Amino acid sequence: MKKTGAEIFCESLRHEGVKTVFGLPGGVVLKIFDVLCQQKDIQFILTRHEQGAAHMAEGYAKATGKAGVALVTSGPGMTNIVTGLADAYMDSVPLVAFTGQVSTDLIGNDAFQEADNVGISRPCTKHNVLVKDVNDLAQTIKEAFYIATSGRPGPVLVDIPKDVSIAKADFKYPDKVSLRGYNPTIGGNKYQIKQAAEEIMRAKKPIIYVGGGAIFSDAADELRELAEITQIPVTMTLMGLGSFPGSHPLSLGMLGMHGAYWTNMAMHHCDLLIAVGARFDDRVTGKLSEFCPEARVVHIDIDPTSIKKTFHAHIPIVGDVKTVLREMNVILRSMDGNPAEMKALKAPWMKQIDDWKKAHPLSYKQDDKVVKPQFVVEKLYELTKHEAIVATDVGQHQMFAAQYFKGNRPRTWLTSGGLGTMGFGFPAAIGAQVAFPDRLVLCITSEGSFQMNLQELVVAAEHKLPVKIVLLNNGVHGMVRQWQDLFYEGRYSASLLGKLPDFVKLADAYGILGLRAEKPGEVESVLKEGLKHKGPVLMDIHTDPFENCYPMIPAGGAQHEMMLEDPPELKLARKGGPHKRKVDEGEGVLPA
Repeated sequence: MKKTGAEIFCESLRHEGVKTVFGLPGGVVLKIFDVLCQQKDIQFILTRHEQGAAHMAEGYAKATGKAGVALVTSGPGMTNIVTGLADAYMDSVPLVAFTGQVSTDLIGNDAFQEADNVGISRPCTKHNVLVKDVNDLAQTIKEAFYIATSGRPGPVLVDIPKDVSIAKADFKYPDKVSLRGYNPTIGGNKYQIKQAAEEIMRAKKPIIYVGGGAIFSDAADELRELAEITQIPVTMTLMGLGSFPGSHPLSLGMLGMHGAYWTNMAMHHCDLLIAVGARFDDRVTGKLSEFCPEARVVHIDIDPTSIKKTFHAHIPIVGDVKTVLREMNVILRSMDGNPAEMKALKAPWMKQIDDWKKAHPLSYKQDDKVVKPQFVVEKLYELTKHEAIVATDVGQHQMFAAQYFKGNRPRTWLTSGGLGTMGFGFPAAIGAQVAFPDRLVLCITSEGSFQMNLQELVVAAEHKLPVKIVLLNNGVHGMVRQWQDLFYEGRYSASLLGKLPDFVKLADAYGILGLRAEKPGEVESVLKEGLKHKGPVLMDIHTDPFENCYPMIPAGGAQHEMMLEDPPELKLARKGGPHKRKVDEGEGVLPA
């Protein structure tokens, strides 16, 4: 029996095990939506903006490890989802986006709501395709999921014209995929793995540097085994947080521009750097010419184009992180890798790191007048510990969360790294909550980022998704304001947010519980009340608009060239200088 393209679409998703689709309808995809509403296996979440749909699909993918799925219409539907595609592309998130297209006979005629979906998405997808024949639809969908989830994961776009969704064809879903020219390498070169093991056994000051690839590869157990066999300390990128327990004695936390002092110093002075599923991005390396100057480098990554792309690797290993680490651990054990002996060998190195940690720990000063954002994150961690999935937006609050909320499990830290997308956090939290309705999902955000996609509050309310939104409200674009204070003489060009909505009333308008804390003494009780509430909650917590995020490697600086506190001239300004006056004189309206 022949099926329509819309029916083939739904049947194909069932074969892929898809349970949830996020999106928004429109004219050219109405046939698909008509079929979707007549079946019961796939839940459709109606978002209020296509960007929200993409980020929800990302959050779902990051939390589950499965491909997230979004469905939008042509023209503005497609253009609105581009930010999410670009975000997923930068962070290697498995995402399959289906877009509607005008009928094939109208393509190129500037038809109503026509856009070149393939052309627009080419720079920000791993693969994209326009389906011109309904007979190709099932095969194309099979290939889309395979490409999105294999090798280095990423977003794939499938563009479906209106007439393809209506036309009929015989349906047979392929059992497997074979694509000429696309065969990701899984097992690493055995000789190179053995070479790396020998380097590890010789090293006196080694560091394991872990990126998001370790999470996408499900390599947390193998990574922990490697660290514990060799007693090598582990540092993680922003995307790699949770791949290794943050509370483990060998964890150094996050490195890079806002990484801890001891972590960046250890990186700078290490003699062996073992890069695991990381891409040496600029926020990690700082000044490349001075990055890890004494180190030999082992680089493990499934994407061959990432190796030696920005930094030289002495021992490059192309392969799946989990597979490579598993083989490396076997070799290390066969080389008499004794944890006690390794610990003794690394003791001077660990002592040096501990000395750096004691000299400059992460710190802040909380008084009884103004709420410090670090205090809120620490208190939140105290109350939730290891039970939460945490999604963040982008900016100061993101860095404070990375510094003070210690993730201990993979797939519990959802953030936008490469693209740095404000507006990512709340939809991503919704996506994770849809995937895990019984787990605690937190969204740590700020008033600047939250307003980018706050329309999705209705999705949380409508579906009774108990996302807990912790809004660190300082009335400014915090990271922009910090840079303006440090490098632009306090000229707050477009960083003060002026009039803000009453977020508690806004939450109430959406049928969501809204809570507010304006003083340090109110923070704990608001967090406790919000966390125990069974539905979605928006907690508006007013924080210090002048608090800066340290350590900080200034643009162009090397890893060891960190700013650890406000410079003297800025401290003086805080006591009534030009920076503070600009705010007091009405150039911006900050929380009381």
